[in-house]
Amino acid sequence: MTLEMRCGGSFEEAAVTLPAEIGNRLLATLPAADLELLAPELEMVALDRDAVVSQAGDQTEHVLFPHSGAISVMIDMANGQTVASAAIGREGAVGTLSVLGPSPSAVTAVVRAAGIASRIPSSRFHAAFSRSPAIRHAVQIHFKAMLIQLQIGGACNALHPAQARMARWLLHLRDRADHDVLALTQEALSQILGVRRTTVTLLMRNLRASGAIRSERRGEIEIDPLRLAAVACECHDTMRLEIEGIFSMNAARSRALVLPT
Repeated sequence: MTLEMRCGGSFEEAAVTLPAEIGNRLLATLPAADLELLAPELEMVALDRDAVVSQAGDQTEHVLFPHSGAISVMIDMANGQTVASAAIGREGAVGTLSVLGPSPSAVTAVVRAAGIASRIPSSRFHAAFSRSPAIRHAVQIHFKAMLIQLQIGGACNALHPAQARMARWLLHLRDRADHDVLALTQEALSQILGVRRTTVTLLMRNLRASGAIRSERRGEIEIDPLRLAAVACECHDTMRLEIEGIFSMNAARSRALVLPT
C-alpha cells in the first residue's frame, strides 16, 4: 500500500509505502480486504512534538492512527487548567468517536513524543466503518482500551499522590515513544498532571534524588524505567496489562475465525 507523506503542511514528492509490519496495532488487526477499504484515503503525516491534532470544541475532520510517538488526551477546564485523561500511541487512534455522528470534540489531543501516523477524513472512515465488521471491531477494541485508561486514571487522580502519578505518566509516554529520553518540558508535565509548575519542579527534584531520572536538560528528561516503576503507582502496570489482554483476546478470536471446521 502506497501512501503520501505530509510534513509541515506540504506533500513530499516521494511516496511512502506502508510496511508489511504495520506500526499501528488497530490497523494491523484488519484483514487485507478491510484495510483496502481505508487505503485509498489514508495518508502518512508527521506528528510534531507539541502539535495539537484535535482541539476541544472543533469538529473532528480526521481519524488519526499513530504508528509511533505519543499523544496525550487533555481535558480543558473553564478556568484554564488542564489535566491529561489518557495516552494514545500505536495501540490506538484519535477521532474515532466521530463514527457516532458529527459533533464537536470534547477533548484536546496534543503530541508529546514525535512520530508518524496514518490519517483519513472522518467521513471516509465512517463510510468504511459502516461497511466492515472488522473495522467496527477494531474501533470496539480501541473504545475498550480507552475506557480502561479513563476508569483507572480517574481513580488514580483521586487517590494517588502527584509523585506517583508523574512517574506513571512518564512511563506511559516512554512505553509509546519506546525511548528512555523523553522530549518533555516541565510546562508540559504541569499541563498533563493538572498541577502548578512549582509542584513539577519539586517532583522532578525528588525523582532525580531517587535515581528515577538520570538527567534533565532543557526540554529533555532521561529516565531509568526500573527505578521509575518503583516510584509509580500500580496503575501503570494495571493499564498496560489490561490493554495487552484486550489485544491478546482479539488475536485469539482472529485465529479461531480462520481455523478449519
